[in-house]
Amino acid sequence: MTRRQRRTYTDEFKKQIVLLHNTGKSRKEILSEYDLTPSAFDKWTRQDTNSGSFKEKDNKTVEELELEKLRKRNAQLEMENDIFKASGADIWTKVLVIKHNAHLYSISAMCLVLELPRSTYYYYLEKDLERQQDPCTQAVVDISHNSRRNYGTRKIKVELSKGNILLSRRRIGRIMKDNGLVSSYTIAQFKPQKTPTNEAKIRNQLNREFNQTEPLRVVVSDLTYVRVDNQWNYVCLFADLFNREIIGYSAGGRKDAALVYQALSIIQCDLTKIKLFHTDRGNEFDNGLIDDVLDAFSIQRSLSNKGTPYDNAVAEALFKVFKTEFVKKKSFPDLLSLQSGLMDYVHWYNTIRIHGTLGYLTPHDYKTRHLIKTV
Repeated sequence: MTRRQRRTYTDEFKKQIVLLHNTGKSRKEILSEYDLTPSAFDKWTRQDTNSGSFKEKDNKTVEELELEKLRKRNAQLEMENDIFKASGADIWTKVLVIKHNAHLYSISAMCLVLELPRSTYYYYLEKDLERQQDPCTQAVVDISHNSRRNYGTRKIKVELSKGNILLSRRRIGRIMKDNGLVSSYTIAQFKPQKTPTNEAKIRNQLNREFNQTEPLRVVVSDLTYVRVDNQWNYVCLFADLFNREIIGYSAGGRKDAALVYQALSIIQCDLTKIKLFHTDRGNEFDNGLIDDVLDAFSIQRSLSNKGTPYDNAVAEALFKVFKTEFVKKKSFPDLLSLQSGLMDYVHWYNTIRIHGTLGYLTPHDYKTRHLIKTV
């Protein structure tokens, strides 16, 4: 039996993991998606509960520990209360909320709060029994939920085939409709307003050659906006054209070069491998600090032609996916919740989400297969 390699984690990473759990992500999901040991996860949550610090020397009095427990219980009750206000959720989610809380609250009251007719609730309960008796239906529902309700019939069909379940897209569509499952992509997208352009005399070196065969050779980037507590905040993403992996990301209150530099600074790879950095003509990319970094690592610059979004099509497509699968499904009370959710989404996007352009592999699986072939 191979001994598990010892891994080290920063306090910031531990805080993000605990925050994910406190905001509703289950222990099982976190352990699976981040490949953590139960003992490590339990230790971090216990440290967070007992002292709020991940250093062993930090301790609190019994009174402080008791007060912290009461605060956590209050936060749990507030979260449960917020669940019943989620009237914008899909039908199946509402049914599950009512079903799982039927021992605590009146079904009639929950249906009223969630704006769901009682007849619809009992209808879907019958569908649930049918689903449990039909492994194909259960498989479709599981894949849809595991994809965070992002996959449509095409990707669900691919995932089913991995388990030797062959269903037509039409039947998958019927199952999704019967179970109240709706892909995020069925809702129209909001189109942002135009912003001033960067007039720098830099040519389009990429020339729409989006299919790269070498990891990290070409990196593209862009920014988008996210509503945080009734104010606009912004997200910057860096993507490797080789496997569409998000290699750098940041979130902040201002759409400027500092946000771009922050995303660039967390890229965990040898920057000398990057030969070309391509963006649109946003002014946030026109900055001396960023130019100094690119010069230091001999990274060539490339800009889209003015008024031609197709020159940065991969970044545009990435943000369409990002807004559809992540932004519009959540509400962010503060910047910290956005940053925590962004970290979780990027991890899921890179390691779990399958991509049609990669032959329905994840970015990490695609890169791993390439490395095996080149060895």
